[in-house]
Amino acid sequence: MITGELKSKVDRVWDAFWSGGISNPLEVIEQITYLLFIRRLDDLDTLAENRARRTGKAEELRFGPDQQDLRWSHFKNTEPSVMFTTVSEKVFPFLRALGGDGSTYSEHMRDARFTIPTPALLSKVVDMLADIPMADRDTNGDLYEYMLSKIASAGQNGQFRTPRHIIKLMVDMTAPQPTDEICDPASGTAGFLVAASEYVREQHPSVLTDAAQRRHFHASMFHGYDFDNTMLRIASMNMLMHGIESPDIRYRDSLSEGASEDAEKYTLILANPPFAGSLDYEATSKDLQRVVKTKKTELLFVALFLKLLKPGGRAAVIVPDGVLFGSSKAHKELRRILVEDQKLDGIVKLPSGVFKPYAGVSTAILLFTKTNSGGTDHVWFYEVTFDGYSLDDKRDPVEANDLPDTLSRWKLRSSSELERARAEQSFCVPKDDIVAQGYDLSLNRYKEIVHDEVQHRPPLEIITEIENLEGEITSGLAELKAMLS
Repeated sequence: MITGELKSKVDRVWDAFWSGGISNPLEVIEQITYLLFIRRLDDLDTLAENRARRTGKAEELRFGPDQQDLRWSHFKNTEPSVMFTTVSEKVFPFLRALGGDGSTYSEHMRDARFTIPTPALLSKVVDMLADIPMADRDTNGDLYEYMLSKIASAGQNGQFRTPRHIIKLMVDMTAPQPTDEICDPASGTAGFLVAASEYVREQHPSVLTDAAQRRHFHASMFHGYDFDNTMLRIASMNMLMHGIESPDIRYRDSLSEGASEDAEKYTLILANPPFAGSLDYEATSKDLQRVVKTKKTELLFVALFLKLLKPGGRAAVIVPDGVLFGSSKAHKELRRILVEDQKLDGIVKLPSGVFKPYAGVSTAILLFTKTNSGGTDHVWFYEVTFDGYSLDDKRDPVEANDLPDTLSRWKLRSSSELERARAEQSFCVPKDDIVAQGYDLSLNRYKEIVHDEVQHRPPLEIITEIENLEGEITSGLAELKAMLS
């Protein structure tokens, strides 16, 4: 957890960017990301130099003898005006030329642009970053998460950010393993991949002690695609700040370039893909069109997930409600594939306020396993009514929270949940019932609503009560007259 002092420093830097004319939160994070990367390069060279002194063997260094003034440890101690000239005229050209070292970070820095407007602002940002203990993975990760939360609070870029507690629920429900190959084909800031890495670290400490597992964890477990270069840079740095050395974060328009090269490559997909509406047929992958003939991005993404998963692979993905009950031929065919050809495990209906203030769209979490041979016996449904935050634009924390119950009941979906009545918050529906409803997967199609029974009393009983009441009134009036006379 980062301290209040560090948060206030970030806030002050943010305000300085704002007053300096940079109001786009993505640009702010991008500039901070470049500086964090520069600092990391310096730290790596320092480690290499120490190793060379200790072993007596020459180490390959990133900064040559005539480039020592480009190192973070050197320029951070210079005057603001000198620092500004060094960073803008030397360090950034150096960054752009660095793409040949093979790391995804270097690749994403190729088109790095320096946009910090003044020496004073650069000096302030460098001072703030210099105070962060980079060896502490938790501090680094929390700091970057706090900066990313600024994207959400800024408004126009909130679509890149799935609420962290919803991500955690999806990761907990799929329980990533040390051997998994995890992919998010619409990775944004890599929130799902970061959460999956944290889960594996906590639940399977062997990934840090077993050499083979550690190699897999750092170099081949995590894969993310996006077609926004800013997002790729931010996602790469987010992973690095959370202690993942070399994740596979790549430029790709997942729907248009096709998935042939990565077909059946991954064992777990976690995603909240963009729902842009429709795509041009010509731009859309023919591979995906063969699975489901449509221009709807939400359907194409589900088809993509099925393509990317290995048999036995599982997915937890967010879809708009229309995927569950849409009446087009493509909608119905995709749902038929999930139920008949694969194993549809569960559907978690989310409240419509989850993505406020950016969107009030109704969504659900779709959980399925790729089998290519069916296996759906029943589908588990859960209706989340509260997620721990108010469902208005403010999204303030509240006490009501169904997410812990969602996770605990998910684990019982093949046992006690099978006995639950359909009037409950969670219940299971046999496959035959879903087939009979034309593969409609909307929760309301199967949920039973129990109305409170109104007690109807016999008319004779009511008449008797009225007569008794009239008798009491008459008797009372007679007594009153007697008293007055």
